[in-house]
Parts: sequence; structure tokens; C-alpha cells
Amino acid sequence: MGRNADVLEILAKLAIGYIPFLFALCFHEFSHAWVAKMRGDNTGEQQGRLSLNPMVHADMLGTFILPIIATVSSFPFFGWAKPVPVNSRNLANPKVDMFWIALAGPLSNIFLAIVAAILLAVLFSMGQSETSSAAGTMLVSFLQVNLVLAFFNLIPLHPLDGGKVAERFLPYELNRKMYEHQGTINMILLFFLMFGGFRIILIPVNFFSNLLMWAATRVIS
Repeated sequence: MGRNADVLEILAKLAIGYIPFLFALCFHEFSHAWVAKMRGDNTGEQQGRLSLNPMVHADMLGTFILPIIATVSSFPFFGWAKPVPVNSRNLANPKVDMFWIALAGPLSNIFLAIVAAILLAVLFSMGQSETSSAAGTMLVSFLQVNLVLAFFNLIPLHPLDGGKVAERFLPYELNRKMYEHQGTINMILLFFLMFGGFRIILIPVNFFSNLLMWAATRVIS
């Protein structure tokens, strides 16, 4: 009986915490590939990345192993997918086009967060609270995980989307140095998340979660 209860608890955690993360991550990468195609480069489409299938975007460690372990334990939560390849030679204006391709990922997560807030407001209008149903709990998780992905990826450092967004406005020499030190920056970001950085990201996440819920509630009511 106890073992069955433990299994059910793990499955519930995965349904509420991991499934929303997986969909948000796939939608993020799909959006990069879609905007790249709209701007003239179909490299991502040719490699199967214009899809919501998790397997075409998955990095085994960053998409499955670490997020699942974090979901069912107290391990710090972080994860990633394979970056969508973009051939800048196919772009009419590489600097501007790469800006929009990079920004597409975080904007797609903000869009999904807005959708989640609206659906939660609909539940509230029906007399349910965010914790009174599995749907409500999952939508709260979906709202927050999308905002986490958006704000984390907007950090203006390579190899994050924010680095490519900032690249449009930064001097060439500074961008070159950032590219040259991507390995070091990766390690810094990893330690940032593992040793308290996630709590810092949660500050804007909590603020905008409340703001979106307030706005969605006003619209629905």
C-alpha cells in the first residue's frame, strides 16, 4: 500500500511539474524554428525542429534526466533542449533577423503564460480555486514554468536567447568576447542556478504571475 502511494505521488509530481515544463520547452524551440523559417532560413525545419515532438528537441540530460530528478526530489530544477540550428547566410538581415529568432522563444513562453492565466481565471469564475482541482494545480505550474523559461532565457548572456537579443545592440568586440567565453559563461550559469539563482529568477516570475492573474481575472469577470 505504501509503495503504491509513493508511486502515485511521483506520477502526480511528474504530471503537475514535469509535463508542463516539457511542453513549454518544446513550444519554445518550435517557435525559434518557426520564426527562423519566416525570416528565410529553413535549417531547423529540415532537421525536424519545426515540431512539438519532444524527441526532436530533447537533450537526454537536460530535457529528461535532470528535470525529472528535480521534479520528484528537492534537487534544484533546471533543464534545457538542443538549440535550434540557424544558418545566418540564409537571412536577409542577419543581425535583425537573429534578434527576432532569439526573441521568439521567450515570447512564446510569455504567450503560453498568458493563456494559462486566462484559463485559471475561467476556473476561478466557476468557483474553483487554483488548488481545488488537478487542472488548476497544473495550470499554476504551467504559468510559472513558462515565466521561468522566459526570464531565464532573457538573461543577456551567450548562449542564452538574451545574449542574441542583446547582440543587436552591443558593440562587435563585446559580442566577440562573449562568444569566445561561452564555456565559462555556461559554468557560471550552472552554478548560479544550483546555488540560489533560481530564487532570484522567481522574484520577477512571482510578480508577473500575480500581474497576469489580476489582469486575466478582470477580463473574465
